[in-house]
Amino acid sequence: MKTIQWYPGHMAKAMRMMEDNLKLCDAVVFVLDARAPAATYNPRLKSMAGNKPVLFLLNKGDLADGKADGIVSLLRAAGQNAVKIAANSSAGLRALQTAMNALVAEKAARLREKGSQKPLRFLIAGVPNTGKSTVINLLSGAKKAITGDKAGVTRAKQWVKCGGFELLDTPGTMPPSCENQILARRLAYLGCINDDILEADEIALALLEELWEKYPAALEERYGIEGGTPLEMLERVCTRRGMILRRGEFDYERGERAVIDDFRKGKLQRVCLDGKEDLISAGLL
Repeated sequence: MKTIQWYPGHMAKAMRMMEDNLKLCDAVVFVLDARAPAATYNPRLKSMAGNKPVLFLLNKGDLADGKADGIVSLLRAAGQNAVKIAANSSAGLRALQTAMNALVAEKAARLREKGSQKPLRFLIAGVPNTGKSTVINLLSGAKKAITGDKAGVTRAKQWVKCGGFELLDTPGTMPPSCENQILARRLAYLGCINDDILEADEIALALLEELWEKYPAALEERYGIEGGTPLEMLERVCTRRGMILRRGEFDYERGERAVIDDFRKGKLQRVCLDGKEDLISAGLL
């Protein structure tokens, strides 16, 4: 499989902008995808945050299984602030508000003692397509941030007032490089990397291989897969979905897209691909 690479110029610009605006913020919320928290973590953002309090928000929790809860426990045991929610549902609002209030409780108390009405400011950051704008819309109770299901929807910063907070929505930013290609592939599965720079066949085959290793029942139920090589599993997908060309050949392109789309939309099974070793490799533990 070819090495996955990224870091277009607009991301470098976004990182510089974020570094400047961090000075205006009291705390940072890092939005991660609960299906692959380590893969969707940008360690450069953490170093930029410096001594500011940080909350790791595992979003899209409705698409993740119990392993994601285990990761939240690991992060908390390591002294990190972490919570798992699904920002597309109001059910997680209270948990998120509680976590954010706890994050800035000391600063809020000092402001009250001074009689200050200054709103506390949070920087909302993360790699593309983790749901940062959806998180802001959940907190504000209105559709104030642009959302989408692909990387690169938010291209400019925007401040959003939310009760006693002000939230800064920022463009998705990737780390300058990713030496760990396992985590890089998971970013590709999730749609965090622009699909135009990826080889869909390689991503789909790698995804099938990893899912068969970790969640074989999901592939059996959705596609009737009972094992085989990644290519044989893809051919099974094509057969099951009727993706056959006129001469009886498999329509691999449509099959690849079906696998990737089904995974991204949660049509297979709740999953969490990352484990403790991935958290350590990414620098989260």
